Amino acid sequence: MYILPAVRVRILLPLILCTTFVLPAAADQLVTKPEAEAMVKKTVAYIKTNGRDKTYAEINRKDGPFTDRDLYITIYGNDGVVRAHGANLKMINRNLMEIKDVDGKEFVRERIELARKNAPFWQEYKFTNPLSKKTEPKAMYCQPHEDLVVCGGVYIK
Repeated sequence: MYILPAVRVRILLPLILCTTFVLPAAADQLVTKPEAEAMVKKTVAYIKTNGRDKTYAEINRKDGPFTDRDLYITIYGNDGVVRAHGANLKMINRNLMEIKDVDGKEFVRERIELARKNAPFWQEYKFTNPLSKKTEPKAMYCQPHEDLVVCGGVYIK
């Protein structure tokens, strides 16, 4: 008789703890749009204070100040060439003007064209999430700065 309640406790207690502590933490892992905007603004301020080379080096460090959960910064030149990339160093110095998402959208070309208006903007497309490794809808916040476009995005769930 007493074995059954002991088994219940051994099975139910871990499940209760898991749903209490682990599941809310997973929901908190998603970056919000205000957090992405703040990170982009922080990056532009950092460029102004510390220069491009130091900023690029900090962005390219995955454990640096410009990476937070699934949020990372990418900087493009007005020519579509990646100057810094917080998630994939292989993208640096590559011209991505012709790159398309899974729906055929030339999102970098569109991003550069939107930046020519010299105002911050949001852009939606699909991209591989570095945490889940799946292609997911993404919203990218970008702010033009001189001849650069500084961007950080959120994956839309």
